[in-house]
Amino acid sequence: MASHFDLTDLQLIVNIGDASSLTRGAEKSHLSLPAASNRVKNLEEHFGTRLFNRNSQGVTLTPSGEAFLRHARKVLQQIDQLRGDIHEYSRGIKGQVRIFANTTAMTEFMPAVLSRYLASHEDVNVNLRERLSYLVAKGVADGSADIGIVAGQPAANGIEYLPYRKDRLILVTHPDHPLSELEEVSFADTLEYDYVGLSEWSAIHAFLLQAAENIGFPLKFRVEVASFEAVCRMIEARVGIGVVPERAARRYARNMDIRLVRISDGWAERKLHICVRDLEALPAFARDLVDLLLEDVPCEAQGQANSTSKQSKESL
Repeated sequence: MASHFDLTDLQLIVNIGDASSLTRGAEKSHLSLPAASNRVKNLEEHFGTRLFNRNSQGVTLTPSGEAFLRHARKVLQQIDQLRGDIHEYSRGIKGQVRIFANTTAMTEFMPAVLSRYLASHEDVNVNLRERLSYLVAKGVADGSADIGIVAGQPAANGIEYLPYRKDRLILVTHPDHPLSELEEVSFADTLEYDYVGLSEWSAIHAFLLQAAENIGFPLKFRVEVASFEAVCRMIEARVGIGVVPERAARRYARNMDIRLVRISDGWAERKLHICVRDLEALPAFARDLVDLLLEDVPCEAQGQANSTSKQSKESL
């Protein structure tokens, strides 16, 4: 396949598609018009289909041309990432750790840990992404991530789970809200009220929507914001109620006029785990990060820190 087209061909198709013009696409690709036309012709002959429709106004992509353009963009983006990564190594970066984590780990635990880790590993970069727990486990299993932090132990083949932290999701209300005087409430009983939540791109947003769907009631997000602090400030302003990690809620409750109510549903109580494919197979600099994370493991969990589990529970 490589003998039939190259990166110049890919960039040419992208440039022509963007400009809707063979002439301007050739100019942007630094090719003569005959050379560009010949490259397009060779591609069309190779694939046995037209990539462009020609007309007096220029060119338009055919369905096969749109498919080629979509894949060409992805390949060129990967090439740019490759160049960037190699450049990092040329500047002395010796490694990269890819981490997938759920919302609580991203916001509550990772900042402090990464601050310490990066201070002692100046030649290592960290790529941190927020994901739902089952997607974290999937990413570790398929090699997209080196280290994951999940709630529960989502089903995934060939994953080691190391006990990490305990956490609980809790309801936050304004003191004047009808639910504020309760000690405990079921998630279902909160769904008649407007919610304040994190943006739709956050893992906890998708998790709460799924929890509501499982009950059979819609979750009404009145406002979506970017942080747990912003959620609590909106609640303080009587915009709605919200569900956040108890650790964060108690921190904000010290300075905000909000109330915390326990959620009775089982999924509200979470055990966080670190997950890896094979701890011993990780590069030394990645194992150092796992060791740093495990320093936060409660004493009662340390005896289980090397256990591997295949349980199928899925949660945020």
